[in-house]
Amino acid sequence: MDTPDVVLRPVTAGDLWLLERQADDPETGGGFNWSGYRDIVATRRRFEENRLIGPDGGCLIVQLDGDSGPVTAGTVHWSRTTYGVPTWACWTIGIQLLPGFRGRGAGTASQRMLAAYLFDTTPVERVEAYTDVENVAEQRALEKAGFTREGEIRASQFRQGRWRSLYLYSMVRSEYAGDPRP
Repeated sequence: MDTPDVVLRPVTAGDLWLLERQADDPETGGGFNWSGYRDIVATRRRFEENRLIGPDGGCLIVQLDGDSGPVTAGTVHWSRTTYGVPTWACWTIGIQLLPGFRGRGAGTASQRMLAAYLFDTTPVERVEAYTDVENVAEQRALEKAGFTREGEIRASQFRQGRWRSLYLYSMVRSEYAGDPRP
């Protein structure tokens, strides 16, 4: 399978349909990201303030470029996580691809590119990601992207009426090779 030509780019006003769909459609999350409806008005307000990129996190569009032109495939997100004092921070990343774009390599490429972006533009030492213990496809994508599974965080996410466990993955700066393509 060929790795798609993936581009990460800032959100534009024309992309707000995707953020609305992610906020309102359980299928968009593929079952593992859906934890209830979200406030799209607050998202629109943040978009107007800073195009969803700020000092404590952000959101970029995952775009696939092909022969028929660019296609919006989903989003990647990052947020600041601290351990102890505020200066001991890392980035936590996530991805949400539309159903038709899963299983084609875009998730692996996008998460590797997001980690590269964060290592290249911030002094952070660590980038981490979480995924449901049942989400085998995402586990493979993170591992192919260069992340290491650190362990299980038991009963840490409430979804579909019950508490679920997550796996924690990370990449530290010394493991980052500088090539954003997997």
